[in-house]
Amino acid sequence: MTDVRARLRDTRLKILAAITVALTLMAVVAHIDFNNGPAQDGRAGQPVLPGFAAIRADAAEIRVTLADESYRLLNGKDGWTLEGTHGYPVRADRLADLATGLSELTWGEARTRDPDKLNRVGLGDPHKGGTGALVEIADDTGRITAAVITGRKGEHLYARRPDEMQAYQVTGDLPPLYNRDAWLDLNILEVSPDAVSAVRIFDRYGESLYLQRSVGTSERSFRPGPPYQDFRLISRIAASTPALALTRFQPIGVKPAADLSTKPVGRHITETHDGLEVEVLPYREPDGFFVTLRAVEAGEGAHRGSTINEKATGWAFELSEYDWNDFTPTVGSIVRPPEIAIPETP
Repeated sequence: MTDVRARLRDTRLKILAAITVALTLMAVVAHIDFNNGPAQDGRAGQPVLPGFAAIRADAAEIRVTLADESYRLLNGKDGWTLEGTHGYPVRADRLADLATGLSELTWGEARTRDPDKLNRVGLGDPHKGGTGALVEIADDTGRITAAVITGRKGEHLYARRPDEMQAYQVTGDLPPLYNRDAWLDLNILEVSPDAVSAVRIFDRYGESLYLQRSVGTSERSFRPGPPYQDFRLISRIAASTPALALTRFQPIGVKPAADLSTKPVGRHITETHDGLEVEVLPYREPDGFFVTLRAVEAGEGAHRGSTINEKATGWAFELSEYDWNDFTPTVGSIVRPPEIAIPETP
């Protein structure tokens, strides 16, 4: 009888031990993140940057650090500007997208916490050549009031705190951060090809040409106008390309016009059907190809002229060499002078 009781006691102890082991294993499994990170810690759904409204109100600068470049957006008396551009304004829409995006960013599911895998989701430390973008906000004393490392993989956005290795998929959206110059407000003007009526060209050799067309005609209808009406076009596209150069105006950089070190190599004046005139002076600078703009207010174009000058006055805009060439053709590349009849010798 004693042996039976002893066997029953041993059996119960073994069962209890097995249950204990099973419960322990269940607890361990429940806290395992098979993506090399911890299980959800209650952060999901919470803002990535709590209290961002107050942080935004006191923001004096935004610092963006990438593996291959770093830049700062500065909040000064004339508004937000990009450091190193002598106070040139940044795009208000892009800045608003960043502020809204940071305020609405919320933590989602936990992902990897393996440092070797952070680069795969765009969260590698940029100070060490990693793929992440470190965004820091500072107040007017230089104190960092908010910071986050963000990155993308496919359609998903990820983030982590700079002092943590734990990565999270996050809900929300941010504007691209990987192009410093994309912050510049270089949307200076918008002129439709249909609006252009004529162009005056003065080339580097002192030759000049006037091209014009009638309302409603095609883009390749430009012809030499008085006093060049007898000149012959080399081709229609040779005339339309420089005539419509302003409609393709896409700067890639900017610097103060006072920093120009060369003289203009020509002059290009676009005229529109409603009376707007825009003068472009091209410069071949040691550091690139630049132009300055000046709009002449006339007729219905007066309001647009003022708007253009408000943005363009005092600045030189960098163009690609390809686009710059459209503002600097030689007259001889567009037309040929009329043939001069040689009288017969008696």
